[in-house]
Amino acid sequence: MKILATNVLKGPNYWSNYRQKLIAIKLDIGEYEEKPSNLLPNFPENLASLLPSLATHRCSRGIAGGFLQRLKEGTWIGHIIEHIALELQTLANMDCGFGRTYGTKDIGVYHVIFSYEIEQAGLFAGNAAIAIAEHLGQNKPYPYLAQDLQTLRHIALQHQLGPSTQAIVSEAQTRDIPYRRENNGSLITLGHGQNQQKIWASLTSNTSSIAVDIAADKALTKQLLAQHFIPVPQGVLISSLEELDEVRKNLAFPWVIKPYNGNHGRGISINIQTPEKALTSFFLAQAVSNQVIVESYIPGIDFRFLVINFEVVAVAKRIPAHIIGDGKSTIKQLIDKTNNDPRRGHDHDNYLTLISIDEVTLAILAEKNLQLHAVLPLGETLYLKDTANLSTGGTAIDITQQVHPANLALAKRAAQIIGLDVCGIDIIAQDMTQPYTEQQTAIVEVNAGPGLRMHLAPT
Repeated sequence: MKILATNVLKGPNYWSNYRQKLIAIKLDIGEYEEKPSNLLPNFPENLASLLPSLATHRCSRGIAGGFLQRLKEGTWIGHIIEHIALELQTLANMDCGFGRTYGTKDIGVYHVIFSYEIEQAGLFAGNAAIAIAEHLGQNKPYPYLAQDLQTLRHIALQHQLGPSTQAIVSEAQTRDIPYRRENNGSLITLGHGQNQQKIWASLTSNTSSIAVDIAADKALTKQLLAQHFIPVPQGVLISSLEELDEVRKNLAFPWVIKPYNGNHGRGISINIQTPEKALTSFFLAQAVSNQVIVESYIPGIDFRFLVINFEVVAVAKRIPAHIIGDGKSTIKQLIDKTNNDPRRGHDHDNYLTLISIDEVTLAILAEKNLQLHAVLPLGETLYLKDTANLSTGGTAIDITQQVHPANLALAKRAAQIIGLDVCGIDIIAQDMTQPYTEQQTAIVEVNAGPGLRMHLAPT
């Protein structure tokens, strides 16, 4: 067989107006023009054995198993390649279900059309499908299936959208809004022509670049909020040990020390009670950012408000990464068990993040005179991080319906002051059912391009 041409289609096309992501292979099937599947020795049986999940393919019969019926009765190799290419992608957890094969005016030349989710995966699946058909057509075993599926899964992992971007794209699909991925990252164009809009993760075409820069400057954000009488923790920006000593004269413990321009909870230490811990925390923060924020520690629970178009749409109670003892397992075993949750992945690959055993975790254990091989008593909760960020292994509980109107208004006003159309506002308080004016409350961060994971899959 010989590939004459391969086209990757990304919009309305000759083959389909509705199915826009298609691979079109123009294929000369050579000698197989005279050899449908029922004339190839053992072909139907060998293909069904190699890919038993083909039994679900309905084909033109409209029933499960319809394709295997066609195989036994006799169908041409181009049609078979179409089904194999679709099934390979499906086995690699990609949603691909449309295929067609059409003849041309040239004898033995066919257009093999099949859908793809990721362009690179579709191209690979097409070539692999041809290789499978050629091996089986010669009554030879195909020994590379496991390797092919591993490659396809790797492609899917490398090119899949993050949970936040995927959630927006999925919602667009339910509304029949076409989309196009512009790079290997999270830049997506929604719609066509004058109506198109772009998103980059949860940043939108309407997101103000000035507002993004303000939110990235933690000190400026606090200053602007404080000017509008929004409660924020008292604090200063420093970059040296001498300045750290000066802070001790004017700001009472406990403290929070965090990087000036860090994110995802990196380098943050909370509830600092001693000069020794302050020194350690200063160096931890400075490993992320030369400038460091030292501010008053506000005791309470970490809440994340998601504000879109200056309206609160979701509120999550965030809980630091933790384990609960069973009286038998060691701390390390409990962490491993927690990480086995299929919802957890590396970084932002999944709805939750794997809990890492880092210097923060080891420091917490040391403060409690614990080691990784210690057995945690039954029912005892051990927090493994200082912050409740999902990116450090934390979890979240949805409390949107429980939040007092005054607290909703506070978050809305903060978003308006900074000017972000989509933002995540971190508020520390004890009880969101009570107004912020009746308890110690502070907005500790305003985040541009907030992650949506905690709201998509609260625990």
